[in-house]
Amino acid sequence: MSNTLTLTEEILQYCQTERQKELCMAVIKEGSGNAGARVIGMDLGQASKMLSSIRGRAARAGYSPEHDMTRTVPEGFHVRGTSTLYDAEGNAKLQWVKSSIDHERQREIMQQAIEALGADLPRLPPTSGPEYARSDLMAVYPLGDPHIGMLSWAQETGVDWDLAIAEKAFRGVFDRLVKTAPHCEQAVIVNLGDYFHYDNMEGTTSRSKHSLDTDGRYAKMVQVGVRILRQMIHSALEHHKSVRVINATGNHDDTGSLFLSVCLANIYENEPRVTIDQAPAPFHYVQHGKTMFGVHHGHTCKPGQLPGVMAADQPVMWGDTVHRYWYTGHIHHETKKEFPGVVQESFRTIAGRDAYAAWGGYRAGQDSKCIVLHNLHGEVERHTVNITQLAGDF
Repeated sequence: MSNTLTLTEEILQYCQTERQKELCMAVIKEGSGNAGARVIGMDLGQASKMLSSIRGRAARAGYSPEHDMTRTVPEGFHVRGTSTLYDAEGNAKLQWVKSSIDHERQREIMQQAIEALGADLPRLPPTSGPEYARSDLMAVYPLGDPHIGMLSWAQETGVDWDLAIAEKAFRGVFDRLVKTAPHCEQAVIVNLGDYFHYDNMEGTTSRSKHSLDTDGRYAKMVQVGVRILRQMIHSALEHHKSVRVINATGNHDDTGSLFLSVCLANIYENEPRVTIDQAPAPFHYVQHGKTMFGVHHGHTCKPGQLPGVMAADQPVMWGDTVHRYWYTGHIHHETKKEFPGVVQESFRTIAGRDAYAAWGGYRAGQDSKCIVLHNLHGEVERHTVNITQLAGDF
């Protein structure tokens, strides 16, 4: 680390911990990195890495005075580059600062906001489960791309679909599906992503800004979506001793999947029989004895890559298991392929097709499944409920 290091108090806003602030203040006071580190009793190598990280974070925001960069960008953005015009004496005359959205930081900001909003949600009291359940079996309920909030007009697409229809369909299908399953001790509700149809007030996809056919206001979509999952959890709790919920992040609901998990975690905070996975990770894993499965929406990783991802992410779990599965969504139709050591499967959705699917010629059926996993033998049975079984309820 250089013995002389010029820092100003502006650098403090880019510190993420109190220890980082302590180091920067010591460096400012002592005038050098080494001296500052010694004053607070920090290892010189550790201090060097910490200062490098802080200065790098500041530079990405546009602050690096030794390079004449003092024009910072707002929270949630980062600097893509700067162009500076100097006069004959070497003084900066003009400067162009090019910025772009810092998606990772915006996601962090959104996560913090969601956690703050969810803190005041009402908590449900604990409930009693079934008297008998088999510990060797696990019931897995994959929800393929629900797209809550999607609007479809039958004269164009062949099927009417809106929030009211979606709520009746998902609650009806799931309640019937749970009743067909054996009394497994453990149940896992796997939302395979794209639970919400859109992720902003404009009703467009976040990345490509494609306009979507939407029903109702954003807040109404959220209310219906939360209500549906609460009913699903309630039905599962009546039939199983414990319920775990995984909300995979889809390409339609990057932030929606975050607040859905935080919301449910707060609601069921006092219910020991419910576990809500809150990790904002692209891949999730569950082990049941000699059986395991992974969960991924399917939009960022091709099926052929998934076995390697599973082995790399979970080497111990991989080594402890014999039967391994990947459950994915995204494509709205059934596929199943066996790779060495892993079976990868995608699932249909209960949701009706929108105009995009209708015009594109996509014609997959609408159903939902319960997959029963044995702790020694892998998948031993599955149950299917087709939406046509609820025809009289619409």
